[in-house]
Amino acid sequence: MSEPTHRPGPADAAHPVGAGAVPDAIVLDAKGLRALAHPLRVQLVGVLRTSGPSTATRLAERLGVNSGTASYHLRQLGAAGFVEEDTDRGNARERWWRSVHRTTSFSDPGLAEREPEAALAYLHSVAAGYTRRTQQALNELRTMPPVWQDTLDISDWQLRLTPGEAAALHRELRAVLDRHRGESAERETPSAAGRAERVSVILQFLPEPGTTAAPDRPSGS
Repeated sequence: MSEPTHRPGPADAAHPVGAGAVPDAIVLDAKGLRALAHPLRVQLVGVLRTSGPSTATRLAERLGVNSGTASYHLRQLGAAGFVEEDTDRGNARERWWRSVHRTTSFSDPGLAEREPEAALAYLHSVAAGYTRRTQQALNELRTMPPVWQDTLDISDWQLRLTPGEAAALHRELRAVLDRHRGESAERETPSAAGRAERVSVILQFLPEPGTTAAPDRPSGS
């Protein structure tokens, strides 16, 4: 999932502003998953990836928490390797932080089984972030330029697919997004800055609750 700056599947990337050459993705292990099993930490990482380096005070104002809370969670994220101090900015009284990666990949199929509580907490935090961003966009709808109002879309489609068909559809959609992401990167020029805006594409593949059958167990087990 990448503007998902976080993705619980094998794909995506949000490009941080002014963060320099950072690795594309960090693949979660048990330590990283436990570190991100907190909604505020997911938000902090996401903001640093999409908006660039910042201070605990500025991040706290943006996210509606106190600076002490933001500082604590930034230190925890730093210890887990998600963020680091930006020594090129700030001074002795002002500590700046930046993201170390562009995206988070939750792609180890066994990790959720080994860390079920942390995995669920992390995924709930990511999903809550999507909901929050959608609500913020809708709150700004009246002041949004008409040309952008016409692009806004909130839709869902009900399909009947096998797991293999769902995976194939995912790959096809990812290919389209990757192509547009490449074209988007080419527009990062001053002449195009006034025509292009950041757009979030949130892609979810969710089996309908209560409809997936458990695999058959061998007789005698």
